[in-house]
Amino acid sequence: MSARQPRFNQHLLIDTTPLPSSIPPVPEIGSSSAPLLSASYFIGARCKPYNDDFMQCKTAANGTGEVDCLKEGRKVTRCAAGVLEDVNKSCLEEFRKHWSCLDDNNQQLWQCRRWERPLNACVFEKLNIEKKIPGAPENETPVHLRKRQIFAHSITTQ
Repeated sequence: MSARQPRFNQHLLIDTTPLPSSIPPVPEIGSSSAPLLSASYFIGARCKPYNDDFMQCKTAANGTGEVDCLKEGRKVTRCAAGVLEDVNKSCLEEFRKHWSCLDDNNQQLWQCRRWERPLNACVFEKLNIEKKIPGAPENETPVHLRKRQIFAHSITTQ
């Protein structure tokens, strides 16, 4: 056994290096994974142009995108924060029920269809954002609109 006493560092490490002034500051979203997952399709729908710009920048940067694409990344963050703010203002009750269900069911979307449907309807009605799953076959009913969910808890008893 070693005679040296162990040392543990329990301090939060923060990088204090300021960002360049050419990069506009943006506050962090400050949300856990469940609300982000619940709003992810709405964020994707509204922020698609910003996401595309960011991904094009990262592709063109050849490995240095973390630094070269900070402006585009900040735009994506600002847009996502705006979507979350709008959903919270317009559909708070439906949003909270859905992300709480996700939190309780290990982030499995198929377990929370009962709460997802009213959220989708509210967001479409009040914010005009429709949930579309990228890459879903056009000639089939999207999985979130199917009446019978094979693996999920019963829709009516959830």
